[in-house]
Amino acid sequence: MNPPQTRRLLFVGVVGLLAAMAAGAVWWFGSRPSAPSRRVERQHCPLAAQPADAPHPGLVWVPGGQLTMGDTVYADEQPVQAIEVAGFWMDRTEVTNAQFAAFVKATGYVTQAERPPDASRHRDLPPALRQPGAVVFVMPNDVRGRGEITQWWRYTPGANWRHPGGPGTDIDGREAFPVVAVTLEDALAYARWRGHTLPTEAQWEWAAREARAAVPSSLAPPPAANTWQGLFPVINTADDGFVGVAPVGCYAPNALGLFDLIGNVWELTADRWTPDHRQPLPTATGNAPAVLPASAAVQHVIKGGSFLCASNYCMRYRAGSRQPQDDDLGASHLGFRTIVAAPGP
Repeated sequence: MNPPQTRRLLFVGVVGLLAAMAAGAVWWFGSRPSAPSRRVERQHCPLAAQPADAPHPGLVWVPGGQLTMGDTVYADEQPVQAIEVAGFWMDRTEVTNAQFAAFVKATGYVTQAERPPDASRHRDLPPALRQPGAVVFVMPNDVRGRGEITQWWRYTPGANWRHPGGPGTDIDGREAFPVVAVTLEDALAYARWRGHTLPTEAQWEWAAREARAAVPSSLAPPPAANTWQGLFPVINTADDGFVGVAPVGCYAPNALGLFDLIGNVWELTADRWTPDHRQPLPTATGNAPAVLPASAAVQHVIKGGSFLCASNYCMRYRAGSRQPQDDDLGASHLGFRTIVAAPGP
């Protein structure tokens, strides 16, 4: 599933879209289970305890090395190139609702989805889309081709990290789920509060490769990941145990001890999006997004795919996959994790 790339693309046919919003019920995180997958899903998955003297609790060490970055499935993953990556510490899970709630409580921070869109950046938006909100996935009953993503993506006023599926949904009892509907600015604010930052694209990919240089050859969905089973976007059999987003840590960690780098939710990185990642643009830091000329695209790279990635439509459940994401647009399948540049154990 390709995530939304620009508000303009997503809001084509907005009148019909808003009518559909009024007619359709929104299930948790915007998804709706198909008949075979109606089941009680776990709300929490226990994580193994870390040593009491761990230097960075909640993070794991990723040793440095040479990454063979990229892949050959889609054009924007190419060319494959060798990059040196220094060691760093990374959150072993995606940032959770509980962790983000602690940040909000301590700082009073208000996310971008809880504020109206910046009118100076979106002068052509109709009034209905100037309301605070985020993009929500809603499983359609049928599709008319797969070129129009507005058949399953809806900009939903009132959707935000507290209400990921829009009004009528909430995160009560879902403290262990990844926080979603957050933007680059939100993620950087949280990271700064913790004294962390966001991983670069190379750091993220190196961690997802388990600090191994070789590009994996398999294009099959990984067994230990929350991806889409069935015919996207109308049938989700949930063979992996979840229809939508899963709590963190429900699938086996990779060899480094990192959970859910592939699948579950896409993850923000610090790198500006370019179609050719041989030409990096300024990187966002823990203090602020990178400053670019006004003519530059306001998008960053997201990595890892999500629970919406399916072999019949999107094979983004790979370490080398990458997509652009609008900096100020939250989505119900988008979260993040942080890193610390510090000496290893």
